[in-house]
Amino acid sequence: MADYQILVVGGGNAGLSTAAQLLLKDKSLKIGIIEPSEKHYYQPAWTLVGGGTFDINDTVRNEADFIPKGATWIKDAVATFEPEQNQVTCVSGKKYTYDYLVAAPGIQLDWHKVKGLKENLGKNGVTSNYLFQYAPYTFECLKNLKGGNAIFTSPGTPIKCGGAPQKIMYLAADYLRKKKILKQTNVQLYTAGTIIFGIPKYATTLSDVVNRYGIKLHFKHELVEIDGEKKIAYFEATDADGNKTRVEQAFDMIHAVPPQSAPDFIKNSPLAMPDNPLGWIDVDMHTMQHVRYPNIFALGDATNTPNAKTGAAVRKQAPVVVKNLLALMHGHKMHGHYLGYGSCPLVTGYGKLVLAEFGYDNKVMETFPFDQAKERFSMWILKKHVLPWMYWNRILTGKA
Repeated sequence: MADYQILVVGGGNAGLSTAAQLLLKDKSLKIGIIEPSEKHYYQPAWTLVGGGTFDINDTVRNEADFIPKGATWIKDAVATFEPEQNQVTCVSGKKYTYDYLVAAPGIQLDWHKVKGLKENLGKNGVTSNYLFQYAPYTFECLKNLKGGNAIFTSPGTPIKCGGAPQKIMYLAADYLRKKKILKQTNVQLYTAGTIIFGIPKYATTLSDVVNRYGIKLHFKHELVEIDGEKKIAYFEATDADGNKTRVEQAFDMIHAVPPQSAPDFIKNSPLAMPDNPLGWIDVDMHTMQHVRYPNIFALGDATNTPNAKTGAAVRKQAPVVVKNLLALMHGHKMHGHYLGYGSCPLVTGYGKLVLAEFGYDNKVMETFPFDQAKERFSMWILKKHVLPWMYWNRILTGKA
């Protein structure tokens, strides 16, 4: 007999909400959750922390408080997967067997892929809202800015919350406007992408926001190195013919977003897509079932589904995984179907937010009965107050 009927790898949003929903449907299930972290973070608020309008301490709680009643917390990390044996081996050397596996390990921040980035974080005006300990430093950098070059970067890989590199830039520009030094500051976005946003409806609004703040956009520029002492960032720029040149840019502050990929223990496992350098878990984009191992499901940022990697995506994926997993366990046909829904609450200034909602093929999938491409105060309230409450009280407990 297996150690667990269902083994969940990862105790973040995806792992906890899926386990909680499974136990709400059937409290007799024997579920184990493998997660090494003592702390659980509400990362979507880190943009607001960087903008000086949210307390970093309100974004962290104890992991123990959110392990669903009836599940077993295995405080360890997975080292290897042995799907042929329905088994995982942990870093501690312990092995656990399962009937079904749910992989929800989250995403890996590849700081090492940008030379000098990790060494300079938190000093020399180099910051990133992608880490708990540096989001407050972003606001420090903003407060200390007297003009000059404020640089914001976005990498060429898929990233969690694709809008985050821009959100902090708009908040920064609004902060500088209020301080009356926006005119003395060159706010610039260096992105490896080719457009401001993938969905034209929202891209039009964002272009207006860019113009309002006088932000300079540099497309097809990948951050490759930071010299903290000299305060110079180096980019690899690609022209229309595919030729690459090295570009340098002096900065007074730089908000850097690292390239991202599936965690290494996923990349090096049989669960990963074959021949994919980023190592995403190979699932069916609609059922969330693994394409080669029918008793394995996956959700969240580590999968290869072509949707935005957001908490909102997890909220729509979890019920699909739960429905299909329970159907499979009982020998029924799987009817759960994920349509690629994701949401990006695009902060465009203090008290202003565009709620972008979309699915596969950039299909707009909006919730509210008004034009969501408009900047709204109500949506800012949603992001700042409603969503954090929902996350801790409803989403992680499987009730939303």
